[in-house]
Amino acid sequence: MESPLLSVHQALGAKLGDFAGWQMPLEYPAPVGGGVLAEHQAVRERVGIFDVSHLGKISIVGPGAKSWANQIFTNDLGRISSGQAQYSLLCSDNGGVIDDVIIYCHSENELLVVPNAANAQAVFTLLLDENTINLEIKNEHKNYAVIAVQGPLSSEVLKRLNLFQELKYMSFAQVTFRDVQFTLCRTGYSGEHGYELIPPSELATELWNELSREVLALDGKIAGLGARDTLRTEMCYPLHGHELSLEISPLDANLSWAIGWSKEAFQGHQALRNQQVKGNDRLLRALRVTERGIPRAGMLVRNGVGAAVGEITSGTFSPTLKEGIALALIESGIELGDQLMIDVRGRMLNAVVVKPPFVPAHVRD
Repeated sequence: MESPLLSVHQALGAKLGDFAGWQMPLEYPAPVGGGVLAEHQAVRERVGIFDVSHLGKISIVGPGAKSWANQIFTNDLGRISSGQAQYSLLCSDNGGVIDDVIIYCHSENELLVVPNAANAQAVFTLLLDENTINLEIKNEHKNYAVIAVQGPLSSEVLKRLNLFQELKYMSFAQVTFRDVQFTLCRTGYSGEHGYELIPPSELATELWNELSREVLALDGKIAGLGARDTLRTEMCYPLHGHELSLEISPLDANLSWAIGWSKEAFQGHQALRNQQVKGNDRLLRALRVTERGIPRAGMLVRNGVGAAVGEITSGTFSPTLKEGIALALIESGIELGDQLMIDVRGRMLNAVVVKPPFVPAHVRD
């Protein structure tokens, strides 16, 4: 599959990579981009635009859609109402994570579920299998694009195109562009004030061109998924396949807040309740490297006497801090401030356990 914006990225000279079968931009050449570091910095300081159309889109429509979904996903959809979005998880019976999603509540009878690209089909299939009340569940993956405008100047970009709406974080509204209505969301994966737009695929190129023109006019950058990954790592946001998986539970990943514990049931609830009582053997921790070196996923984490106490799930060079950072699943006895070592092919790299995130969040600004 391909993004409806693929030809635009190719014309801009983007470096492309495969994301769950989608050819997506990793980074762009100057002057529109300039590589991961420049694109990352633009989002933190000004504004950047991303194509994230590889994200899944699943519509659920019919009487009782919200109540039905609340019995499947972990978070409590009763906490949100029409025009609000919620982060949630879809778990297996043993408490592992099939995927993490954003759920947009249009009404009690209409939801949009946005899963990760790699898991979109699995989520769709599971929802179909659980559909015992004749809801209309559609895979809209190819029918809509997703364009993210992120950074301190993101609202200004929208104002210039008469798309701005005064929205609180994790809320959304309908906007109109070229006489076509679509969803504008105050969501994102960068940790900055930002928006995600979900236009029909046939409108995507024209909307992208207008948005990117205004981004560049504000000294922003067109950004690829390389920068999106360094931005989310600085914020300690989990990525499925790294910090979440069928073998990594929400409790391992410090996501207890995304579980509606007061609900009677949801998929995987018994296994998660059992883990909650038993306690964690491991926890996701943030590690800040205190010397020159870049940690990478899969590297072992060792204590002061050299014993393995965990493994890096995501690691990178932080463009903001100018040093190595990592997320790691670590034995639960390790505390904030503890000194650890990351095994970089036999060379020990000193690191310290710090409180997440690595940089301040501005999503509610």
